[in-house]
Order: sequence, then structure tokens, then C-alpha cells
Amino acid sequence: MDINPKDFGAVGDGKHLSTAAIQKSIDQCFKMGGGTVFLKDGVYLSGGLYLKSNVTLYIDKSAKLIASGDISDYGTDTHYNRYINETDMDRCFIYAVDCENIGLMGNGEINGNAEAFPNEGSIYRPMMIRFLRCRNIKVRDLRLYNSAAWTSAFLDSEDIYIDSLDIKNDKRYNGDGLDFDGCQNVFVSNCKIYGTDDNLCLQSSSKEYDTSNIHITGCMFTSICAGIRIGLKSIGNIKNTVISNCTFKNIWREGIKIECSEGGNISNIAVSNCIMENVRRPIFAILNNRFDIIGTSIELKEMPKIGTMSDISFDNIIISDTEEMKNTHIRFNDDIMGEPKFGGIRIDANKDRKINGLSITNLKYTAYGTVKKSEVDMPYPKVLDLTVDTVEDINGVKFISENYYPTWSRASHMDIRNVNDLYLANISLKLLNPDERDKYIIEDCSVLKQEIF
Repeated sequence: MDINPKDFGAVGDGKHLSTAAIQKSIDQCFKMGGGTVFLKDGVYLSGGLYLKSNVTLYIDKSAKLIASGDISDYGTDTHYNRYINETDMDRCFIYAVDCENIGLMGNGEINGNAEAFPNEGSIYRPMMIRFLRCRNIKVRDLRLYNSAAWTSAFLDSEDIYIDSLDIKNDKRYNGDGLDFDGCQNVFVSNCKIYGTDDNLCLQSSSKEYDTSNIHITGCMFTSICAGIRIGLKSIGNIKNTVISNCTFKNIWREGIKIECSEGGNISNIAVSNCIMENVRRPIFAILNNRFDIIGTSIELKEMPKIGTMSDISFDNIIISDTEEMKNTHIRFNDDIMGEPKFGGIRIDANKDRKINGLSITNLKYTAYGTVKKSEVDMPYPKVLDLTVDTVEDINGVKFISENYYPTWSRASHMDIRNVNDLYLANISLKLLNPDERDKYIIEDCSVLKQEIF
């Protein structure tokens, strides 16, 4: 069944709310066994919408669906954001729970109206899309612009197909693109994502739902913060992930970051055939534990034991810096993302809970350089086990190597510490400018092969 919300009173003038009319269209489509709700010819202003099983919301190229700037137009029954410090993002624009065979499609635009909401603190900022415990989801061909918070959160769901999206989320903090938590059988292809935070994120908030069988290909990532993040929220398992044929450009922190920090397990991650230009820290991986620092999961009730990270592979990666990388990059007004001394590949773990099985092959890295020894001539902290170790405070800074610290690198290209079965082959490291640091440091690792030139 195909339905036009204008038949239920929707007004495409961009001024009057069409929430009720669009929701009636979705509900009617659902009652009739499913179909498509078509938005055409206009700008449709709406509050929170609830998708139903077997219903696709189609935004035509002639249409724009824009989020209301009034927070009272959004329901409070849309689950919640799973970060303990980000409850201001609990509400959302388009929500579905326990649904199957649902879709968001079309060549039109969904706009989150970010300008109507403050950066943080004073009122809620709705996410654009949140789907909870859903199956067979298709999102494709759309422009997803200006979310007031994350663009999407796919939670405890499976069989997700994402294709040919243009995502732009650069107006506010928490400008994520695609976030998957506890999801299985995910296919992401041909997307262009630009934002202020993680372009694409794979997470695990519980041991009940694995994040597994993830396929990411043919995408372009640009971010003031990070391209692809795997983990941080890592209570359960994140595994069986393939990332290939992607480009990363102008990313001021990490290109691909892997963070097993909440007692879970991250394994079987394969990255290949990727190009990175002006990515401050192209590859970052850490195995540690954390609880009371920013980003803690709501589901985490106490400091976890350190989990496991194993079988991580990077192959055929080209990384190059330009003159742009001489700059210090700042998010909004005062949030420093990176500067020359921050750059380089960094991989680290606790000495008693090492990463097991890391391979980097056929990698060419041309780094900007220019860092003097005096800029990084300071003690380099260890990854501590916070269930047994005491963190020393030095000049107001917790002296511990972790997800956001240190903010400098010991090596100009690559610093790898505490890895078992490390395999490095055909690694080419070059500098655009002289740098006083070592090109690379390999420390406390069992090395299967080391071929660096």
C-alpha cells in the first residue's frame, strides 16, 4: 500500500507541523499490512515519528523532512542514549522498536534542524534516527543533514543494509554518523560521511548482543574527530568486521581507532585497501580498562577487568600528510583535536594483558614531521590495570596511557607496545620534514616479523 501524507493533512510549507499526518500515514500503512509512505513536493516540518513493521518512509528528491525545533514535539518513550554523560540525547526524531522490514529511502533530505538546539546542557538535543531490536532494516540514497546530536543509533538489531547515504553532521558536538551497538549482519556501502565526532562507530553495551559480521566498503570519511571507532563501549563482543576500499581525508584525531576498554572482547578485525590523507593518528588501538572517565556506559556498574583484543589485520594502507598537518586543529572554539606532536600510529596495552595477534602489511606512511625532542621529552605513561594499580596525578593530569592521553607521540610514524605475535611486513616510513623523534618504536612485543624501511 502506498500513502501520501498530504491525504491526511500534511502541509509541505516548512512552517506548520505535519507530525500527526505523517504518523497517521505510517499507522495506516501498518494496519493494511505494510507499504510505503511517500513524502513529495515540499518541506515537511515534524516532531518525533514512530516507524512500524513492513513500512518504508520514502522522501522523494522533491521533498525535505525537517525536525521541529521544539523539544516538546518529541516523545520520551524512545529508549535512551547509552553513554552515562550524554542524557541530553535521549530523545530522537525517527524511532522504531521491535520492528521488522522497515526502511528509510529516497533521494530527498532528512534534516535534524541542529541550529534550533544548543550545543549541550540546557535542553535535550534529539538524535535523528534510533532503531531498537529491529530486523531487516534498509536505509539508502538519502541526504541526512544537520542532526542535533548523533545521526543514527542502531541498537541490538540485525540484518541492516545501509547504502549511498550523504551524511553531514557538523553543527554540534556529538556529530556522529552511523552508530551500531549490539548489531549483527550489517552492510554499509558507498556512503560519504562528514561530522564532528565518530563518522562510524561499532560498540557493545552488553554481553547479550554481539556486534558481529560487519561489512564496511566503498565509503569516504571526514571528521573533526574520528573516522571509524571500534569500541570504547565494549562490555560484550565486537568481532568479525571487514573494512575495505575506503578513503579517509582531513581527520584531526584517529582514522581507525580500536578501544577495548570495558572488559569485553574485540577480535577478527580486517582492514584493507584504504587511503588516508591528513589523518593525524591513522591507526590507534588500546586494550585497557576504564570506568569513571568520560564516555562510560550506563550499563557498566563497576571497574571491569581488562578484556581481550586479538587477530587485528591492516593491509595495503597508504597514508600521506600535506602542509595542512602543520596546523593545530580545534573543534569549535577550544577543543584541541591534534597538532604535529600528536601524530602517528599508536598501539598499546597493559603489560600483563597484551594484544594477541596484530598484523600490519604493505603500509606506506608519509608523515609531516617537524617535532623537536623538547616537545615530547617527558615520561611516557604506562597502560595501568585500574582494578589493582593506583593512578598518579602529575600537575593535575592523571598519569596513565589511555584513550585520550598522552597527547604526544614518542615516534614520528609508529609506536607499538605490548603486543604478542606482531607481524610487520613491507612497511615504508617517510618524512616530509625533519623530525627529531625515532621513526618507530617497537617495545615489549613478541615479533614474528619486522620489515620496516
